[in-house]
Amino acid sequence: MSTPIVSTSDLATFDSAAVPLDETSRAALAERGLGYVTVDPSEEGGESFARWSEAVNRGFLGERSTPEQIESWRTRAVGSRVVGVTDPAGALPEQPVATVQSWAAELTVDDGRTIPSWGISAVTVSSTHRRRGIARALLGGELRAARDAGLPIAGLTVSEATIYGRYGFGPAAGATRWRIDARRAGWVGPQPVRDGRGRLDPVEREAVQSDLRELFGRIRVTRPGEFEPEEAFFVGFSGLNPAKPDLNLRGVRYTDAAGVTRGVITYRMSENMEDYRSSTMDVDLLLAETTDAYAALWHYALTHDLVGTVNAGELSTDEPLRWMVEDQRALRVTESDHHWLRILDVPNALAARGYRTSGAFVLDVVDPLGIAGGTFRLEIDDDGNGVVTPADAAATPGEGVVRLGISELSSLYLGGVSSRTLLAAGRIETDDATAARFDAAFAAVRPPLLSYWY
Repeated sequence: MSTPIVSTSDLATFDSAAVPLDETSRAALAERGLGYVTVDPSEEGGESFARWSEAVNRGFLGERSTPEQIESWRTRAVGSRVVGVTDPAGALPEQPVATVQSWAAELTVDDGRTIPSWGISAVTVSSTHRRRGIARALLGGELRAARDAGLPIAGLTVSEATIYGRYGFGPAAGATRWRIDARRAGWVGPQPVRDGRGRLDPVEREAVQSDLRELFGRIRVTRPGEFEPEEAFFVGFSGLNPAKPDLNLRGVRYTDAAGVTRGVITYRMSENMEDYRSSTMDVDLLLAETTDAYAALWHYALTHDLVGTVNAGELSTDEPLRWMVEDQRALRVTESDHHWLRILDVPNALAARGYRTSGAFVLDVVDPLGIAGGTFRLEIDDDGNGVVTPADAAATPGEGVVRLGISELSSLYLGGVSSRTLLAAGRIETDDATAARFDAAFAAVRPPLLSYWY
């Protein structure tokens, strides 16, 4: 079994920016007359980063950033790995025609269990340079570089869902977006504030930032699918980005009877000028450490004066809120893929999470990029710990064989989809009995969730 260079304890000192560029990708791009470069966000003056950020804006159809926004972004990017593809023959030879940003951080894979992960963001290719193999070189380069650095898994959130499966990513944690008719919904859930178990207070943005940092630090290690955020997460969700302060953002804190902060909600209001009672609340983020905090904050949102509609996104696929309202027909819920994972080291990835039942399986894994394929035996003890070793494709008595791609294994990894579902969809090969045992072992403690985009 391979041993990762990076352990969770190593992440505090791991230098993501120092991970070298992949030579296979460099050669492939050079054959097309393209450059493959790193951009240093700490560079004095930041001209190269400004060009890189403009390429990202163009790729995501955004407007040009102001100098203040570029500077804010640049300082937040220090420590991450910023990569660009350039076209020396083009009209702007120093401005990237493709971009990617990446860094190492913890991914929660089970209740109380985390794994070092390579987060990938800002993936763009200019529309003028499509169909030249640039995306394949960029993403393949990221995955090989992360594997070589000893990271067992990579993840991203995506704007286009049809791209990443061909590189071995699989949707592992879904998300839901809610539109709630607040007046129709009613409330039948608990009311901790009314019953004296806690209180709600409005808080300023600086307090929101510290509350989010404290709460997320405690909550994220209990939620499979959560990815350790950068400081920019807390700055942005509290409306304190100095380059673009959010003056409309409001925050409310829930504290329990002992005075301990257990939850916070951030939101924006949009007035309805024709009917003030029909204004809209857009919930940015609701973090709740306890069931009381969850109930109190949602009750606050749905019974807020003058609010007729509440919108919220990046919620779980199994929110308790559905069972706290009187009329579920007041809810309009849409579900989509959200957090995509890509296993780079099968033995270490599978050993990192816990399992619900003991047993053994032979996994015959196909990887189109040749990074993590092979045949493996997963043995799970009575305490739910897994050990993975190389294996023959043939199973011994008591085992079952599951034949699948690395994308499918990555989707199954957090328990967000069942093997029986993928079997019925023709995405894996196994028998019904093995699929049933597999699902019992891989069941999630709760539906996997990532509460933001990165």
